[in-house]
Amino acid sequence: MPLSPQAIETLKGVSTGTITTVLLKKGLRNIWMRGAKPLQPGQARIVGPAFTLRFVPAREDLATPASWASPISTRAAIEAMGEGVIAVVDAMGVTDAGIFGDILCARMARRGVAALVTDGVVRDVAGVLGTGLPVWCDGVAAPPSVAGLTFVGWQEPIGCGGVAVFPDDIVVLDQDGAVLIPSTLLEDVLAEGPEQERMEAWIMGEVEAGVPLPGLYPMNAETKARYEARAKA
Repeated sequence: MPLSPQAIETLKGVSTGTITTVLLKKGLRNIWMRGAKPLQPGQARIVGPAFTLRFVPAREDLATPASWASPISTRAAIEAMGEGVIAVVDAMGVTDAGIFGDILCARMARRGVAALVTDGVVRDVAGVLGTGLPVWCDGVAAPPSVAGLTFVGWQEPIGCGGVAVFPDDIVVLDQDGAVLIPSTLLEDVLAEGPEQERMEAWIMGEVEAGVPLPGLYPMNAETKARYEARAKA
């Protein structure tokens, strides 16, 4: 099912930290993508369905500049991306070969891609930033992807930053990184995430008022009753 505009707006009000807490209660501990950091500080929270891409280790007969014109290439994958998707790229944590540069990022931005996420790195960083495409990655490197990686496909299950990502899982990005919401658990996060945010905002107000932490965070029965009474009011 497509991710509705209402779901996107709700998730834009829920931090990645809150999402990890909600999903931890569901038994999911491994949803934060290691190495995926905002390339530019201050980027707004972004939500979208995952469009997956996968690299494997470089093999000299396949990882060549000529491969960029192949039917199986990052260029072809970009042309298959729909508006609003988040491109999630499995680069195996390789940090000495940039998976995308400014031209590819410019085309993604032109196609309405919401963001790029990878456990690898990008190149042509000044140009990438100039495209306006939000990027979460593990840094920058001058060499091209074929210096260390072979592109093999898109829209299949991948591992990014140690997290299993399936096409159309939901990805949320903010200053704390990139987290994944399995599509089967989206409704749980939509129901519980905003309430968790409201509760923690109330707790923060209590902390600022001088209330000690024991019994407040986490709430004991008395504190929970006070919170619920305030929420009803």
